[in-house]
Amino acid sequence: MGIACRRQTPQAQIGHADDAVIATEPAAAPFDESTAPARPAPVVAAATPSPAADARAAPAAGLLIPVRGVSAQQLRDTFTDARSSGRAHDAIDIMAAAGTPVLAVADGSVEKLFASQRGGITLYQFNPQRTHAYYYAHLQGYAPGIAEHQVLRRGQVIGYVGATGNASADAPHLHFAVFELGPERRWWEGTAINPYPLLVAPR
Repeated sequence: MGIACRRQTPQAQIGHADDAVIATEPAAAPFDESTAPARPAPVVAAATPSPAADARAAPAAGLLIPVRGVSAQQLRDTFTDARSSGRAHDAIDIMAAAGTPVLAVADGSVEKLFASQRGGITLYQFNPQRTHAYYYAHLQGYAPGIAEHQVLRRGQVIGYVGATGNASADAPHLHFAVFELGPERRWWEGTAINPYPLLVAPR
């Protein structure tokens, strides 16, 4: 956090076209980006991680596919796809009908509920060790009761597939990204890790 998505910082978030979809389930109000910290976008793409990076990524392996009803065979690796302004995607897009439940890929907690012009309604989840973040974008809305710092369980419904932000209303999808956190544990920055092998790995 499909044609031009990317995980964003409070200054610059995900990308696509424009129309938002009205949630079919009750949704918590998204975070107001006007109050987010102003930081540069330090995300570093890791298309070809080093062995050390692979070792750091290991705790995130075997993630649950975050869209209900989607199989590993339906996923496409779009991590290195080009996006506007010379950007790499640094994520994958999972196509599904608007309103399809979005699931927590692993145990963890909600670190941030955030809304932006490009990413629309988004959710940042940290793993229990606070070494990795999972980023869900273009949501139609959050699941009832979802709140910051809430403990999440693998497979829990956290929101619904949508086309909010800069996504095309004709192609609702989940923009999903994984990144390794630095020692500061900031939800808006980290080193991008390709989610595709983590989602298709044996569970």
